[in-house]
This record gives sequence, structure tokens and C-alpha cells, in this order.
Amino acid sequence: MNRTACWRTAFAAGVLLALTPGARAQEAPAQKAMTLDRDVVVHVTMDYLLFLPKDYETSRRKWPLMLFLHGAGETGTDIEKVKTHGPPKIVADKPDFPFILVSPQARQFGWKPEYLKALIDEIVAKYRVDKDRIYCTGLSMGGFGTWDLACRYPNLFAAIAPICGGGDPKEAPKLAKLPIWVFHGGKDPVVPIARSQEMVDAIKAAGGDPKFTIYPDAGHDSWTEAYNDPELYRWLLAQKRGRK
Repeated sequence: MNRTACWRTAFAAGVLLALTPGARAQEAPAQKAMTLDRDVVVHVTMDYLLFLPKDYETSRRKWPLMLFLHGAGETGTDIEKVKTHGPPKIVADKPDFPFILVSPQARQFGWKPEYLKALIDEIVAKYRVDKDRIYCTGLSMGGFGTWDLACRYPNLFAAIAPICGGGDPKEAPKLAKLPIWVFHGGKDPVVPIARSQEMVDAIKAAGGDPKFTIYPDAGHDSWTEAYNDPELYRWLLAQKRGRK
């Protein structure tokens, strides 16, 4: 008998032995329920625009921090595209913008909350940030990212302002104590207004009191009117973490 035939014979004998009732009762190992619980280090590479208020260098005060998340159209590796809409566009003409503004660029579609948290941690470590006045806002894809980031780290922010986005209503109880101002176009053909409405309703059901502004005639671009409204920035600056 050759080596292959011997191996097959031995394997078959082993299988028969294992299937014998007495052998199975004596030798079958039990499965154990186990849990993996460990920290995993993730390497983060992210390009971003940084704006410091004009008085930052001449003062020793701590400044509020605004994180802005762009929409799908600005995804990629051309950081200049991030200046197309919202606060990064506004600060080009307003050096007195009263926030440290951080505007990252997603290299692929979607925002990863853990990456954004790492970016915030980096900015807080390097610059004079008022940790009780950190805000997040974003449009479209960035609106979804704002909801997601706030649900993942609900105690990090003083307030959020998601625009034409949406989130998971089941996560709404996490946001019940967070000041939130939601914006959406009444005729949005890209992200249905129902995506914002369901989040607002769920937060109210959980005991929260979000603000909700609907621009009746606006389509997907509800961000231009929202970001051009000085009241949005006054409202953000009035919010402080832990204050309700």
C-alpha cells in the first residue's frame, strides 16, 4: 500500500472512531463563548483646512472650535474643493470669523467618526481650544456625518447643526440633551426632508428640543441660506457643553 492509500485508511479509521457514540461522548471538546476586548490602533491620514481667527496670535484666550464636514461633491484629494461651500468659503472674506475652523476632506465617500475624533483631539492638543465650546456642522454627506459623529461621541460637542442630512432615529436618545439646529430644503430631491424630520421627531420623543428650519422653496442646496444666516453663528456661540 502506498503512502497516500495508508493516509486515507488512517483518516477513515479516525472518522469512524470519532463517530462512535462512546468516543463522541468522551472526546468531543466543548465550545466556549469568548469575548475580544482590546484597543486597536488605527493610522489616520487626513487633509484639512485650518482657519485661526485674526486675533488668535495676539491673545491668550481659548477659542470655540467648529468642525465642518463637506458634501459628496468635495470628496477626493484636492483640498481646495473644500472651500466650495459653507464656512470654508465664508472665512475667505471674513477674517473676523469667531471660531477656530477645521474643515477636513474625505478621500472617499462617507465620514468615519473615529477619524474625525482623532482630528479633533489633534486640534485640541495643538491649539487653544475651549473644550466646552466644540461644534460640528455639515451639509448633505456632511450632514449625515454630523449626525453620526454626534451619536458616537454625544458628550464631545456643545451643539451641532446638520444640514440636509439624516441619521438613525434609534440613536436619538443619545442626543436628547444636546442643542441641535437642523436645516433642510422643503423641495430637496436628493435627501428627502423626511430624513431630517424623523430625527427631529425621535429626539423630541426622547425628551430633547431640537430647532428645525425648513426652507420651503429650497432644493438640495439649503446650506447657502443656512450658512449665510448670522443667527446660526450667534446661536452656536451661545451654546456651551453641559448647559441645557
